[in-house]
Amino acid sequence: MSFKDEILKRRTFAVIAHPDAGKTTLTEKLLLFGGAIQEAGAVKSNKIKKGATSDFMEIERQRGISVATSVLAFNYKEKKVNILDTPGHKDFAEDTFRTLTAVDSVIVVIDVAKGVEEQTEKLVEVCRMRNIPMIVFINKLDREGKDAFDLLDEVEQKLGLKVTPLSFPIGMGYDFQGIYNIWEKNINLFSEDSRKNIDDVITIDNLEDEALDKLVGGKAATKLREELELVAEVYPEFNREDYINGDLQPVFFGSALNNFGVRELLDCFIDIAPSPRPKDSDTRTVQPDENKFSGFVFKIHANMDPKHRDRLAFIKIVSGTFERNKPYTHVRLGKNLKFSSPNAFFAEKKEIVDISYAGDIVGLHDTGNFKIGDTLTEGELMNFRGIPSFSPEHFRYINNADPMKSKQLEKGIDQLMDEGVAQLFTLELNGRKVIGTVGALQYEVIQYRLEHEYGAKCTYENFPAFKACWVRPEDPKNEEFAEFKRVKQKFLAKDKSGQLVFLADSDFSIQMTQSKYPTVKLDYVSERIL
Repeated sequence: MSFKDEILKRRTFAVIAHPDAGKTTLTEKLLLFGGAIQEAGAVKSNKIKKGATSDFMEIERQRGISVATSVLAFNYKEKKVNILDTPGHKDFAEDTFRTLTAVDSVIVVIDVAKGVEEQTEKLVEVCRMRNIPMIVFINKLDREGKDAFDLLDEVEQKLGLKVTPLSFPIGMGYDFQGIYNIWEKNINLFSEDSRKNIDDVITIDNLEDEALDKLVGGKAATKLREELELVAEVYPEFNREDYINGDLQPVFFGSALNNFGVRELLDCFIDIAPSPRPKDSDTRTVQPDENKFSGFVFKIHANMDPKHRDRLAFIKIVSGTFERNKPYTHVRLGKNLKFSSPNAFFAEKKEIVDISYAGDIVGLHDTGNFKIGDTLTEGELMNFRGIPSFSPEHFRYINNADPMKSKQLEKGIDQLMDEGVAQLFTLELNGRKVIGTVGALQYEVIQYRLEHEYGAKCTYENFPAFKACWVRPEDPKNEEFAEFKRVKQKFLAKDKSGQLVFLADSDFSIQMTQSKYPTVKLDYVSERIL
């Protein structure tokens, strides 16, 4: 197969949703259809000890939530599918935002009963900013939920999307009988027995066919005909170009837990979803089918294997091919590195690959060379534009609870910050360390991982800050900046890359500072980290 064909068969996407909408369950079922796993682990049921394949960190198994982004790959109908499973919990939104820089399309999962929730709105907004193609999957149809048309309206209004249903439910909740697949013109009947043969699909080309009445009953058949007529009148016809440009979003209905509607979603997805897309760097736009390799780090994960203290940097390949043992340029460090064991993924199972193509995600063993946003190339000096660091909303001093283990604590904090779990600020005044996070749950994760992965214990103390502002003086040598540093000395810190940060205690204090020192700019976002 030629190099270009290899790239065209790649489909790299993320599944995004509000917590509990069924995102991890859908990911599992996609793997099931792709033949990558034999049985799916119920995420919710404690009776089943088999955890979901994509939740490999201990804390995720205990809580039943996904906190790390994992990468899963499988082959389906001659396409190579890479799924990035993202955490839904809002405290880990930054990890999800960064993951969205590495995908070519997205599946948005919505709970039929709860409709569009807050976290979904934020994530979809990021996708809209980047024109990422989206498919919507309305989940849990076997439960009582909102009317299908009401849900479609809500998706359009709250998320600002333009939708077109490619499947439609027959009934809902107790009356749920199945799905009419508009895309393939067939009916899939629902049975409570999720072990039933997944391929029980009845083709119905003509909706006036009496066979429909026999299958679902006269009343349901009449209602379905009326609803499909309405769908055809109200919603635009599917147009792939509009979908690829992010201007039209197809909608599917189903129940991931019962394997229902998932095959329809997957079959349509691999047909219409884009192969790897071009990406902007600070010098030019890079096309996926260029011969020379380029890629960037969108995630770093330490200790994927508790037996070996390893760190993996996840690289999205933007162009060309990545080959084992070939030297590549690390642009920020200006040095050449080569990798003897690049990994491809299946949750925590990894295998060494000799060659990977644009669109793939590879994991590189890292001894501390990589930060999030780093670019690797075959010598060209450029940096990919990615997602910045946002200002944290929670701040706490971190203290060492076991003086004998200060080395372990330092190493642990260092590595967790490189992963992007949180941000570390060192106060200028006394060198004390303050950890800033987007959500409070991250503190538990940090504490848990420091203890279980690094053997270090820590305690926290509140630090009275409202926002972290990155300081950008117009002239670092002028008197105004010197006075700002003198007056605000108590509130100044350095972030991990050595940039000066003002830890303001209130919104009022930020406004006062801005008016008093107009040449000192304060940013809520650090643009330097990609």
